Amino acid sequence: MLKTTIAAAVLLLAMPAAAQEQARVVTTTFESPSLAGNLEGNSTTRDVVVVTPPGYDENTDRRYPVVYYLHGYWMPVGAQQAGFRLDEAVQAASEAGHDFIMVMPDGFSKLRGGFYSSGPTVGDYESMVAEDLVSWVDANYRTIADPASRGLAGHSMGGYGTARIAMTRPGIFSSIYMMSACCLDPMVMTAEQAQAIEGMSEEDAAAAGFGELAALSTLATWSPDPTADNVFHVYTGLQEDGSIDPLVNQRLAANSPVVLVPQYLPELNGLEAFAMDIGDQDFLLAGNAAFRAELDRFGVDYQFELYEGDHGNRIRERIRTEVLPFFAEHLDAE
Repeated sequence: MLKTTIAAAVLLLAMPAAAQEQARVVTTTFESPSLAGNLEGNSTTRDVVVVTPPGYDENTDRRYPVVYYLHGYWMPVGAQQAGFRLDEAVQAASEAGHDFIMVMPDGFSKLRGGFYSSGPTVGDYESMVAEDLVSWVDANYRTIADPASRGLAGHSMGGYGTARIAMTRPGIFSSIYMMSACCLDPMVMTAEQAQAIEGMSEEDAAAAGFGELAALSTLATWSPDPTADNVFHVYTGLQEDGSIDPLVNQRLAANSPVVLVPQYLPELNGLEAFAMDIGDQDFLLAGNAAFRAELDRFGVDYQFELYEGDHGNRIRERIRTEVLPFFAEHLDAE
């Protein structure tokens, strides 16, 4: 009996893994020490969507390039995956002969988005992506752990994060693709907006609409104040005479990719490939045009497409038909 049991165990170990015939989505968590101590109380334990390609289970000696995808403002990562269906893109890429692991971390915050930036109020979402997430993925999945095999893409807030991280964290991702990026040109805080934020309660923020809350969320990210009297730990710059302290808008401008381009030319020019796109009915057209004008002024090489669509109606399709084919062309694979 003992010999039979041992023989059966050896046979099971010798059998190949069951075939993974379709791209598989797993939602799990990773730990981000970079977010520790943030004033909003955003958790260091982050949800993350990981998609592995067909054949990942049985091809245990094979390693894969990774495309990191940063989602937009307002909805958490589960809702973003329901809309984007990254598994469809990974499946289509595999059927075309290009296998990727695709990873989308949760960029949500108390105010619905940390803009993949760094500050004491929201926490260091920039390092969450560039350091904590990349290290965790390389440690837990069979990746090609080299910048030449890592791509970074994102939509809206995630498009902003893609540009920001490519500039400020060079040598981690070799190629980037920005989709309908927000927040590229300098934002301006008006006295009216500052007054509205000064008068907001946490209950008001919880009930606020997209535009109203986005102004507060970006202020929490780029104009934090750990000593502020308000519950949001922001510096609105509102003065007693109704004017705005220029420092607030200087801080907002300091986080604008349009402003940052000349400072990061070596990083932008060092990319293997750089692409961006936007729909012709997108409300962010002006900011994207301003960013492209600066790229052109300083001779940065990039691809651009203006397509028929609005801010979100073709993103799922284009991740499949444009984004992963772009990375198939530019990321190193085995």
